[in-house]
Amino acid sequence: MEIGPRQEILLPVRPGFIVFSLVISYLLNLIPVEGLLKSAMPDFLAMTLLYWCIHQPQRVGIGTSWVLGILMDVANASIFGEHALAYSLMAYLALLLRRRVSMLKIDHQFTHVMLLLFIMQSVMLLTGLAAKNIFPGWTQFLGSLTAGLLWPVLTRLLKLPQRPKADPTRI
Repeated sequence: MEIGPRQEILLPVRPGFIVFSLVISYLLNLIPVEGLLKSAMPDFLAMTLLYWCIHQPQRVGIGTSWVLGILMDVANASIFGEHALAYSLMAYLALLLRRRVSMLKIDHQFTHVMLLLFIMQSVMLLTGLAAKNIFPGWTQFLGSLTAGLLWPVLTRLLKLPQRPKADPTRI
């Protein structure tokens, strides 16, 4: 396990920014897409929840994940509780692994994030199979891979407001 070269000192995150990022990611999940693009599109809300569960566990956790999962179920007209169960389990696992993941460099967090999102999608698949008996295909798991690849971008975006501004008087 390779530890990052330096730890950043970040400003405290504002609760309003957390809410804003969750709302934007929720809206990104509602973009209508079809075909292979739908399979490859990551679950932006799950990624954002995962980020905040790892970096701000005192503010975003299992309860927040469950509530947002219920909202996602309503928006997708899916089995009631499918997203809520999957997001809650993902948040629980993220809270268990948060110290390990936060110590790794962003590039090395890929495998942990991809595995957590793969577990989340597997729970949703099993819930859907239990209710519908229709297998959507293995391409459903492309979203986990895409999300893992986008993780460094998401991490940098969500850390931008927390970085201290450069002091022009300081040399």
